[in-house]
Amino acid sequence: MRLALFTDTFLPQTNGVARTLHRLTGHLHRRGIEHLLFTPRSAPEDSYADPVRPIASIPFFLYPECRLALPNTAQIHHELQAFQPDLLHLATPFNLGLCGLRYAQRHQLPHVVSYHTHFDRYLAYYRMDRMAPLYWKYIRWFHRSCDSTLAPSRETVTSLRMQGINRLRLWSRGIDCQLYSPLKRTPAVREQYGITAKLLLLYVGRIAPEKDIATLTRTMLQLPESMQRQVHFLIVGDGPLLPEMRAAAPDNVTFTGYKHGEELAALYAAADLFVFPSSTETFGNVVLEAMASGLPVIAADAGGVRDLVIPGRNGVMVKPGSAADLIRGICTWGAHPDASAAMGLEGRRMALERSWDTVFDTLIRDYEEIVETRRSRRERKIFTA
Repeated sequence: MRLALFTDTFLPQTNGVARTLHRLTGHLHRRGIEHLLFTPRSAPEDSYADPVRPIASIPFFLYPECRLALPNTAQIHHELQAFQPDLLHLATPFNLGLCGLRYAQRHQLPHVVSYHTHFDRYLAYYRMDRMAPLYWKYIRWFHRSCDSTLAPSRETVTSLRMQGINRLRLWSRGIDCQLYSPLKRTPAVREQYGITAKLLLLYVGRIAPEKDIATLTRTMLQLPESMQRQVHFLIVGDGPLLPEMRAAAPDNVTFTGYKHGEELAALYAAADLFVFPSSTETFGNVVLEAMASGLPVIAADAGGVRDLVIPGRNGVMVKPGSAADLIRGICTWGAHPDASAAMGLEGRRMALERSWDTVFDTLIRDYEEIVETRRSRRERKIFTA
């Protein structure tokens, strides 16, 4: 099988989609599956190697971290003609995804679309919620011809089905439990950041409106004084709200910027609770990373995180947008370290069941089934004609 992937985000950008697709390309290579990946250029040309094809791009005006591709359609189509893909995987519905969609439709090739982001839920945070009906009209059109829509969680499958998207398959996510592990816990993290508080609370993710950063900021500011003295917040990430959040944050908050690999794993393992207020997740990769690191999770009861957090077993779900509920969770579980540690152990056990190899091998079987179904349909059509 020869596979062509189209995505509007990839490394070195830091987000769940980019990291998942990077892992997927590595797995495809190990399985001997030839593939190309088209993505906007967000680093110097020599940063990219086969099978990545960087495309000229510009920053998105609402979110400079994101890139808008400026594809040379003729050049991309020429490369695809030479490559002769059996299947196209469209990971985003924007410029490059459209380029792939047009090629698949023109050449009547099997194609799948993976749904990664609840952009309709993002709109409200940017005062653009009136555009939601137009967004869904476009998404229904984009997905209409695809052989399958791949969704990362049961909640996302349900949301898409309610919007009239059909031919849905679950494509979940895995975790590297060797990288993310309680064994990475070391006092060096607390020493590095000068943390002396009893409890270390961790947030990992973009510092952006759609991550409910306002709720997290209110939580920091409104914690009871008795708890303020016991906790320290470690905020790992970057984004448009970082200056505002930094200016408002109390003294018991440390900002690290983006971290990766072993350094990020050590930060997870050093923490005592993972606090995640976002209600817009289709999955919640960072929640799974926290679970693998042995952390109990306090998360908003919304989105794909519901597939991961089982209240009372590996974490607590709180009302979305409620700083009061987050505070209650922090105070309750911060005061019961043995119960919190037990939830962390259960989260680790659950994470150990989510192998990336299993996830990607299942996806490859789905690819093969889709290609074979399209081939059989075409042969039946020829036979009956």
